[in-house]
Amino acid sequence: MEKTDLNLNEERERLLTFLFRKRKIILSFSFIVSVIAYGLSYLITPLYLSTAIVFPAASSSVSFSEQRNTKASSMDFGEEEQAEQLVQILQSAQIKDLIVEKYDLMKHYNISESDGYKYDKLNTAYEGHFSFERTRFGSIKIDVLDRDPKLAAKMANEIVSLIDTVKNNIIRKRTLPAFEITKRKKEQLENEINSLMNEMDSLAKLGVVSLDVRSRLFQALVDSKNPQEKKELRQKIEINSLFGSTFDGLERKRNEKITKLEDFKVAYEQAESDAATDFSHKFIVQKAKVADKKDQPKRLIITIIAAIGSFIFIVFSLLLIERYKELKLKS
Repeated sequence: MEKTDLNLNEERERLLTFLFRKRKIILSFSFIVSVIAYGLSYLITPLYLSTAIVFPAASSSVSFSEQRNTKASSMDFGEEEQAEQLVQILQSAQIKDLIVEKYDLMKHYNISESDGYKYDKLNTAYEGHFSFERTRFGSIKIDVLDRDPKLAAKMANEIVSLIDTVKNNIIRKRTLPAFEITKRKKEQLENEINSLMNEMDSLAKLGVVSLDVRSRLFQALVDSKNPQEKKELRQKIEINSLFGSTFDGLERKRNEKITKLEDFKVAYEQAESDAATDFSHKFIVQKAKVADKKDQPKRLIITIIAAIGSFIFIVFSLLLIERYKELKLKS
């Protein structure tokens, strides 16, 4: 154990002695590389950062139910689930395609239309300039980098406005078929009620009356003193005897369907609202502003990284050269 510690100390001393002996070369090389890296950083196109912050909304619909869910209020902020959904929408191809088309990013990023890998290069450029992140507070941060600070702010705010457009389109693809089915069912009930009403009107023209009126016909016949009136009442009683039960059946069906239609109207109004209304799915906490200071490149960080990298490189290279000389002498 003592021999091992002794060997380690010897190796450490040898390394330190070697580094001290080569300090001028190491420091000179690291300094030159750092200066070159700092100078080259001026050749990198500066990028400006614009940031918008939004909160997801908890509710995306208007409820026609009497039992209103207090947690689904349109005034409430969304929770983790809504935030994750919003991030997925922001990262979707729908948002990207709309931004690419509106601002002609293919041309803006100098990607040739004839390039065989143009879409791959476009995706790489887009991912490098646009980022969407959920913060620890539950909000969504939208970052846009661009060489034009005004364009960066404009694109960030455009993405914020597209959230509602894209999400409403996604929702409408699901709610519109449901509304169409509900609408057809409502129209079917209305047609059935109208058909029953027409049959009842036809019977009413023959003299058929409702059950409560029909029960008074016999009393009217007894009380009547006019022969002509008695004759008409007998005819009505005869017709009602023939078609009264049919009329009663039609009336019951009509009332049942009217009740069903009234109950169905709530579902119809809900489906119509979900399919036709454009909801807001976010609260805008901070709109993107035009940056007055570049975000990239960070020249100090580039210089420090270059200095550390060059230091490691030159030390490793010198150690290899030294080891090579030792092996050559031994051979």
